[in-house]
Amino acid sequence: MITADADVPAEFVRALEQLRDRRLRPEVRLTEIPAPARIAPYAVALTAEVHGDEDAGPGHEEPTTGRFVLLHDPAGQEAWDGTFRVVSLVRATLDPEAGADPLLCEAAWTWVEDALAAPGVDAHAVGGTVTRVMSQSFGALEERPAEVEVEIRASWSPRGDAGAHLGAWATLLCTAAGLPPLPDGVTALGRRR
Repeated sequence: MITADADVPAEFVRALEQLRDRRLRPEVRLTEIPAPARIAPYAVALTAEVHGDEDAGPGHEEPTTGRFVLLHDPAGQEAWDGTFRVVSLVRATLDPEAGADPLLCEAAWTWVEDALAAPGVDAHAVGGTVTRVMSQSFGALEERPAEVEVEIRASWSPRGDAGAHLGAWATLLCTAAGLPPLPDGVTALGRRR
C-alpha cells in the first residue's frame, strides 16, 4: 500500500496499516489499484478475485470480482456522517435457476447485512443497490447457456478497525462466489485431488 509522508493524517496511516495487516481467506486475491482522486483527499483502492465453489454447479466457473475503496476526508462529509467511507462493488455470475428467483436482489442485500454484522465491524449510514442481469443468446450464439450476473454496490461509514471492514467485504465476496462460511480463526484446507 502507499507509503505515507508527513502530509498524510495519522488516522489514515493507521487505517492503511489495519488493511495491510488483515488476513483474508486464501481464495481472495487482492491487488492494489489507483484510487479515485476527486472524491476525498485520501483514498486507497483494492480489487479482488475469488474463484467460487467448484461443487456449486454451473455459473461458478467465472471468478467473483470486486472493488474496495476506503476514502478519508479529515474534515468529514455530511453524507458520510464521519471522516471515512467505504465504497464497494461485488460482481458474481450465478446459475440461471438462482437468477430467476424473484427475491435474488433482496437475498443478495442480506449478504451485505450479514457481512457487516460480523463481530468487530461497526458500520453506519449503509446504503447500496443490487442489480441482476440475465443474458440469453440467440441465433448463431443460441448454444450458449443463459447467464445471470448479480452486481452489489454498497457503501458505509466505518468505525474502528478498517481491517475488519475489509474482512467483511471479503466475506461478501466469498458468499457471492458460493463458498461456505468460514468461522473466525479457522483456516480452510486445500482440496484433495
